[in-house]
Amino acid sequence: MPDSSQVQPAAFNCEGGLVLNRSTFLMQPGEALVLENFEPDLEGGYRRMNGFRKHINHIVPQTSNSSEKILMVANFADKVLAARGEKIFSSASSDLGLSITSTTSMSGSGTVTVDSTAGFASSGTLQINLELFTYTAKTTTTFTGVTRATSSTTAAQHLIGDAVSTTWTEIDSSRTNADKYNFERFNFDGNDKIVFVDGVNAPVVFNESLTATDVSESSVSGSKFVAAYRNHIFYAGKSTTPAELVFSEPFDEDDFDSADGAGSIKVDDTIVGLKVFRNSLFIFCENRIFKLTGSSLADFAIEPVTRNIGCINGDTIQEFAGDLIFLGPDGLRTVAATSRIGDTELGTVSRNVQALFDKNIAQSSLFESIVIPDKTQYRIFFTKEGTADSLTRGVVCVKRGQNYEFSEMSGIRPSCTNTFISSGDVLVLHGSFDGYIHRQEKGNTFDGVTILGRYRSPDLSFGDTGIRKHMQRVIINYKPESSIDANLFVRYDNESVDSARPAAYPLDSSKVAAQYGTIAVYSTTSDTTQFVYGGSTQPLVRQSVEGSGFTVTLRVDDDGETAPYSIKGFQLEYQLGARR
Repeated sequence: MPDSSQVQPAAFNCEGGLVLNRSTFLMQPGEALVLENFEPDLEGGYRRMNGFRKHINHIVPQTSNSSEKILMVANFADKVLAARGEKIFSSASSDLGLSITSTTSMSGSGTVTVDSTAGFASSGTLQINLELFTYTAKTTTTFTGVTRATSSTTAAQHLIGDAVSTTWTEIDSSRTNADKYNFERFNFDGNDKIVFVDGVNAPVVFNESLTATDVSESSVSGSKFVAAYRNHIFYAGKSTTPAELVFSEPFDEDDFDSADGAGSIKVDDTIVGLKVFRNSLFIFCENRIFKLTGSSLADFAIEPVTRNIGCINGDTIQEFAGDLIFLGPDGLRTVAATSRIGDTELGTVSRNVQALFDKNIAQSSLFESIVIPDKTQYRIFFTKEGTADSLTRGVVCVKRGQNYEFSEMSGIRPSCTNTFISSGDVLVLHGSFDGYIHRQEKGNTFDGVTILGRYRSPDLSFGDTGIRKHMQRVIINYKPESSIDANLFVRYDNESVDSARPAAYPLDSSKVAAQYGTIAVYSTTSDTTQFVYGGSTQPLVRQSVEGSGFTVTLRVDDDGETAPYSIKGFQLEYQLGARR
């Protein structure tokens, strides 16, 4: 029969990301005025972020005091390498493959199953959470001959995915007054190596056995930046020669004889970073960007990409979505856009959230960035002196199609970062100011601290701000990944305190728990919240709501320990009232 209810529907998908540079009249309904600790989801909608947890359960040893931050984290030769104070250390880590109960007996013949035992010694000690284990042998995915609760630790429950790690082993102890590290992995002769620079000491090279060899050439001692290009190692960033690149002879990172192909190149600005991209070496400076091409000393040639735009900090340079992205003085830029700076339709990619960069660039003492390739996601973190972890801000940038979408982060304060892909597994690591190595994209908390997630829609007028809308219900389309616990708020008239402010409407997955199993159960109760249709992974929730106003705002607040979920879209149903 015909619908005579006079209810007006208005539906929209959550897309477009955080937008801070447009009037609410110009914003699309699916864009967000607040999007904190949610990320634009490649599958559509806004997804509450994963947390992070310790990747190595032991703290990295300090040199002189506990305030020493982590200066470097890297994956190499199936090991995790970290620098703190004046030393470099190695450890091994994997994820628990089968859970362990607190009552499981392991007295010399137990077994611990993990994703991989690569990088671990043939026998030794493991730590899972706070419990220590010893083992006498290993296979590719198990430790055998296990004794648990050693060294006066207590047997506890451990879940699938918990970190299993070893203690730290010192592999270099001569990094006097070391500063922030940069590194490059390379292979010139069939053997994998990694070279580190720290801005003070001689570069150091490790082979797969983690044997350290200092680079003896004085002209590269104290370099801040390093890159492998065309079988040469390029060094830059010395305080005494800040505009010079020095490169080794081919296939030898520690030979600098010009007769054998080594040399140096000078630019006319202070170098802040190096990055190899598409057969060129990009040289980022404070006020300019250059590109080096060629294959040897005989034909190396340098040309400017731009002489008008520079890079704020080299730690923001990443290869992302088929381009190089970096932090310029006016926000995030890509090399492709910057190289065509005269094209009027090109500029910064972060205009939608320029206010976040204006607020944080000048005040930040440290910048870090990371790329999560399987999400086509770039993250930049702004660290300020004396700011607590919970107040540290960052920006998420996701490329969806041809557009960039943004959100804001809070609660992650890295001192260094690294992304490494191993057998298809993306490891996103960061070092902290308290001496630990963490893995991002793991868990539902920030290492035990609740993730505060917030979403706010634009002020929705449905095309006419002069007509009152009497809200009837909100239909919410979301995708839970497990049980969730969040609240939906409906607010009116630009969140005026004089308008109706209904209590929170719980948004949880308790009603669809049965849908995760083999039996599909749809609620047909008289509860005000009912599931009307949809698959088991993306239910539609029909929520009756109260209140009226000339504009309507939706909020989702998530301040509990809950699994990630994606908000896909909304349909608002209302009746028209009087014109004011």
